[in-house]
Amino acid sequence: MTQEPSTLYAKLLGETATIEWKVLQTFFAKGDVLWVDPALDLIEAAMAVTQDDAEKIKAWLASGVFGKMTEAHALDVVERNPELWAVVVSPWVMIQDRAKK
Repeated sequence: MTQEPSTLYAKLLGETATIEWKVLQTFFAKGDVLWVDPALDLIEAAMAVTQDDAEKIKAWLASGVFGKMTEAHALDVVERNPELWAVVVSPWVMIQDRAKK
């Protein structure tokens, strides 16, 4: 993607929305859901994925604030039913638990 960072940030921010877990279940089953910890800016993470910023992504994966959603994490979301915030960065649906902020 060749957009300037501020333009890309605004574009991705405009494409975010709240979403219910039941809508995400098919994407989770296909392995297409990425979890973004509330400590991390969802849009910053989406920008890193869009721009293939391997350095940032590796650091976040290592620290546990970003990654593919696990089965245990999905079960936790089902039990708590929190408000989820999402943005699509194809092929991924990136989500964040907004209730923990």
